[in-house]
Amino acid sequence: MAHRAVGAGKSIATSGTASTTAAFSVQSSVFRIAAIGADAMVAIGADPVATTTDYYIPAGTVSTLGVTKASQRVVGITTGTSTIIDCPEGTQFPFGVNDRVTLEGSNFDSNYSTLINNSKVISVNTTSGIDGYFMTRITVDADTSGIITAFSSQDASLRNSLRVSAITYGGSGSIHVQQVQITGVA
Repeated sequence: MAHRAVGAGKSIATSGTASTTAAFSVQSSVFRIAAIGADAMVAIGADPVATTTDYYIPAGTVSTLGVTKASQRVVGITTGTSTIIDCPEGTQFPFGVNDRVTLEGSNFDSNYSTLINNSKVISVNTTSGIDGYFMTRITVDADTSGIITAFSSQDASLRNSLRVSAITYGGSGSIHVQQVQITGVA
């Protein structure tokens, strides 16, 4: 089986106290996690905190774990102390309340992608308005009230964000996390 790295990997030190990576914008449905120097128990999620009952990876080994990859094109953003994000009419966001999301794309004010980075979804609105508005909207906890540039982008998308947390039974080590695509037999 061959692996193709997707994006940059992340490493964190592990000990008897849980530590957590920075957020990943999920671009693949597979994470490879290497435990270096000590056994590691890992948890993957929006805001994970690993415990000694989580997924076990022996020291010196690598585990390949599946994650859910979700994304949706963005057609509009309403700025404010919380931010409303619209997807194209006739589609829905694959995110729920308490998921974390990151805005990616080009040709828009970079403040949008800086501020909507691992932001928590606080509400999802799928109702149709009496004014003919038929788009799904989500509200995230990003404060974009300082942005005065209108949002305009043909390739902006919102992706789910995950983090990996790890803990050891004792001692210290590290884990290295890499998103990968798996291809056939090597």
